[in-house]
Amino acid sequence: QVQLVESGGGLVQAGGSLRLSCAASGRTFSNYAMGWFRQAPGKEREVVASISGSGGSSFYADSVKGRFTISRDNAKNTVYLQMNSLEPEDTAVYYCARAVGWNIKRTSSGYNYWGQGTQVTVSS
Repeated sequence: QVQLVESGGGLVQAGGSLRLSCAASGRTFSNYAMGWFRQAPGKEREVVASISGSGGSSFYADSVKGRFTISRDNAKNTVYLQMNSLEPEDTAVYYCARAVGWNIKRTSSGYNYWGQGTQVTVSS
């Protein structure tokens, strides 16, 4: 059973930065793309970013492009989400997820393992 554990969430003022981490169990981390999703109160879960198994390809939602950066360290079985220039609209629970396969996936249907989520709150 794969376990994903997110960390790094918290409360930050608008314009600030946070770095989320997601540590994965298992021996074949580099075989799978990873993604970050978020869900705000009353809204559906949406993709934020995805990165291929090798780290060579990535995808970003338009709403975070230029502000967020996804990266991974396959030696540490960890994926990161660097979030800069945060806005109140970024407030949500952020989830990391492991994809089915190593190509990036742009929708939640492409993921079969999920973390428990970490709260990010951006104050205005």
